[in-house]
Amino acid sequence: MTLRIGVLGAARITPTALIKPAAAVDGVTVTAVAARDRSRASAFTRRHGIPVVHDSYAALIADPSIDAIYNPLPNGLHASWTIAALQAGKHVLGEKPFTANASEARSVAAAAGSLTVMEAFHYRYHPLAGRLAEIVHSGEIGTVTQVKTAMCFPLPRFGDIRYNFGLAGGALMDAGCYALRCLRLAGPGTPTVVSASAKTLRRDPRVDRAMQISLSFPGGATGHVTTSMWSSALLKLTAHVTGTLGSVRVVNFVAPQYFHHFTVRTGGATRRERFSKTPTYTYQLQAFADAVRGEDTNLTPPSDSIATMELIDAAYLAAGLPVRG
Repeated sequence: MTLRIGVLGAARITPTALIKPAAAVDGVTVTAVAARDRSRASAFTRRHGIPVVHDSYAALIADPSIDAIYNPLPNGLHASWTIAALQAGKHVLGEKPFTANASEARSVAAAAGSLTVMEAFHYRYHPLAGRLAEIVHSGEIGTVTQVKTAMCFPLPRFGDIRYNFGLAGGALMDAGCYALRCLRLAGPGTPTVVSASAKTLRRDPRVDRAMQISLSFPGGATGHVTTSMWSSALLKLTAHVTGTLGSVRVVNFVAPQYFHHFTVRTGGATRRERFSKTPTYTYQLQAFADAVRGEDTNLTPPSDSIATMELIDAAYLAAGLPVRG
């Protein structure tokens, strides 16, 4: 069975996140694209060899020859178009953040039924992320006492849609969701936001360009998230888990296929582990295709996304900023 995927929009991430992986994953093909600007969609399909162009998102979703939808639209449009796809009987691979807020995430979960819905936290499907979880939850580093994660990159174009409040923009939404999801992966239980502080845009003080979040876990462990799209922390993609018997430190948990450092310290000894250079997106698409075919490979289902969005909402409120959406 070939899984036929249609794409909502002509987003810049699509070639990396879907088109190139589809060439590497057996039984997956990208068959159609829709964009509000048909000329843009047509140029996109010609460039990438996609056979069908639809004039609207609704027409693509209604296409009976499509089995699943890839949704890389701006954050504020994730929920409505994912729900529309589900109502049309399509499986959905939706870009992060899952929705604009936790309430929307619950609405998507309610609409999913037996269909596969996967939030595109691509790094979660790479063996590095699985190994991080295995080590910290095996007891090798003892009882976890602290988890610190960071996702920072520079985006000084303040007119970019990722800074648009109406489209659910902000550093926490675009970058911080990665760090929060990784903190949940490595932490000892469900975290709670204790406090948060944000640096905001002058042109729109509702929008965060950087944020610091302090969290607590059941049992007393602490958590901390640093995220930024414009601050003195220009590039930081790290996870550091400390336990009573040792620690694990990861540099570039997000895209380890490019480079990574994975260091474990226990019992006075230090070791480094190396992982596959296969792209995170290839692992993700394989898992999505397998999940659609009935296998238990969906590591980021709606229930998981709700938990992440609840933390995002809580962090915005703690920082004195409005919840998105």
